[in-house]
Amino acid sequence: MSKYRETPEEITTLPRGIKYIIGNEAAERFSFYGMKTILVVFMTRYLHLMTDGEVGAVMSGAEANERYHDFVSWTYFFPVLGSLLSDVFVGKYRTILWLSIVYCLGHLSLALMGTAGLTGSQWLLLGLFLIAFGSGGIKPCVSAHVGDQFGKKNSRLMTKVYQWFYFSINFGSTASTIMTPWLLLWYGPHWAFGIPGVLMAIATLLFWKGRNVFIHVPPGGTKFFKETFSREGVFALLKLTIVYAFVAVFWSLFDQTGSSWVLQAENMDRRFLGVEWLESQIQVVNPILVMVLIPIFQFVVYPVVDRFFTLTAIRKIGIGLFISAAAFGLLTIAQQKIDQGQTPSIAWQLWAYLLLTAAEVMISITGLEFSYTQAPKAMKSVVMAVWLFAVSAGNFFTSSVNHSIQTPSVTQINSTVAKHEDIDQVETGHWKFSVIQTQSAEDSQMRKTVRVFGHDAQPNTADDVVLEYDDFNNVMSIVTPEDTALNSAAQKIEEAFFASAGDDDSRRLPVTEQGQELLAGLNDSNGEPLVYRQLSKDTYRISSKGADRTELTQWDVILIGKVNRAMGANDPTDQPLTWRQKRIIEVKGEEGRTEVERERGEIAKTEISTAISVGGQDKMEGASYFRFWTYVVLVTAVLYVPVAVFYKEKSYIQTESE
Repeated sequence: MSKYRETPEEITTLPRGIKYIIGNEAAERFSFYGMKTILVVFMTRYLHLMTDGEVGAVMSGAEANERYHDFVSWTYFFPVLGSLLSDVFVGKYRTILWLSIVYCLGHLSLALMGTAGLTGSQWLLLGLFLIAFGSGGIKPCVSAHVGDQFGKKNSRLMTKVYQWFYFSINFGSTASTIMTPWLLLWYGPHWAFGIPGVLMAIATLLFWKGRNVFIHVPPGGTKFFKETFSREGVFALLKLTIVYAFVAVFWSLFDQTGSSWVLQAENMDRRFLGVEWLESQIQVVNPILVMVLIPIFQFVVYPVVDRFFTLTAIRKIGIGLFISAAAFGLLTIAQQKIDQGQTPSIAWQLWAYLLLTAAEVMISITGLEFSYTQAPKAMKSVVMAVWLFAVSAGNFFTSSVNHSIQTPSVTQINSTVAKHEDIDQVETGHWKFSVIQTQSAEDSQMRKTVRVFGHDAQPNTADDVVLEYDDFNNVMSIVTPEDTALNSAAQKIEEAFFASAGDDDSRRLPVTEQGQELLAGLNDSNGEPLVYRQLSKDTYRISSKGADRTELTQWDVILIGKVNRAMGANDPTDQPLTWRQKRIIEVKGEEGRTEVERERGEIAKTEISTAISVGGQDKMEGASYFRFWTYVVLVTAVLYVPVAVFYKEKSYIQTESE
């Protein structure tokens, strides 16, 4: 017999355990959204600096997007396991408590990045897996645990409590979305990931303190499977899965607010309401808009539309899909401006957030209600877990797309190079190379010369690439067969930049078409024309197709040019160094100090720095990336129309006697 109460108390006031659940949820949501908000920025700008004495390869935006959506996908996959653990084996309380401890260990792993034992990437992957398992596992249990606390006499208070429960979610996510990017900027990853971890520990403690006043509904055991796999249950799930397949596409777009939208915001004018917002802080707009739009849709939009035609749940979802396409259409236009060297206002994203949040209200909130009503009475929790699985499937699709557009980069061999001193041939992934370790006559430091065998896979041939590493396994130089051609092309672009009208601040790089005209007649060592592309206001790329003479492969040789603008007369000169800037100086020494001075504009005059690498391009980037997703959701919305017309709803609502 359980030592805890298993049936609700017959009282007219709030259940005694509610305050612990609400406090737990606010702290847990602060914890989850805090780390999720800064994840992409951390991976692209901080992760390679986390190991003392070494600088790893910088993660590309596509790879960061892939890992981010992998994490979200796993987070929404584990509710299926959490619901089984809760409903069949140990009950909601033990499931929430045990997996909350796993959750805390995940945050601890993130806070330990850069310490001994594992590399920064290994700590990151471990932490993300534990958080996904912990957060996902408790997700289907917490809201149901709220309902378990109520009996007949106080059930009228359930709506009020769920409103507070929903408020705690939005309060926690809003506060952390503003706070953690600021912590990352000024205090670094250990504090930015550590403080959400402390909040999760507090959330777990609060939940444990309520153990003696909670209602502990026992698990159902094997009865769960009999009800789930009944004929009626299977048929209901199959019907709902048709709708969920379309909803999954919405989630594949929606969750990009934490990935591709953040990367786009880096190249936008983020001044809004007199404040310069960090790129990852813009996400705070979503929970604020949700709170504003829900009553507007409920009391204004839906009643007005219902006057003209019946707005069923199925139809709301279809309209939401079309609105999602409009949101990404706006971002496509904004990205086109960035690709042309402009700096569009963050207002483009704010309007897109308004549209996407409206779609969220029509799809997500409607979908939750629809799922509950269409689920047989014994399958409510199972259907809710499958609904969350649609989020997982959508994010897996986004991750897969970002994985497919990446090409291998030569810097991926860095971790393997660190393990070898002298070796004639080693093969890793897409690359074959040899390593020779020597001692520098100038400074007596050890050096590693790595010869990467080219497209012909033979050593000491014309298409080989030579990398030189220092004794900390940092790449000091890359020598390729295309260096002369690329540097000549870069010189033409630099001349065009400094010849453009105006002062240093108003000078502009050639747009893609102009730059390509400037490079007319310039070919690589294989006789193929060089390709120029402007990436943003101050960044451009010149690429050679490489030895395989095929564009967008691992053999492309790439030169990235970056305009470093000198500080203007009216710019503030006393800005403190950010944590990242201090870390660059700490890891790279004088070279790092020079890099930081360029980044801050603390140079005598505007200059253009260049770097050459091999591989690593994305097959879909810029406006074409956002255009692809616009088409995906637009086609999905059109294909959904027949479903909205012909789907026959069957509601399962509990009667008063039940």
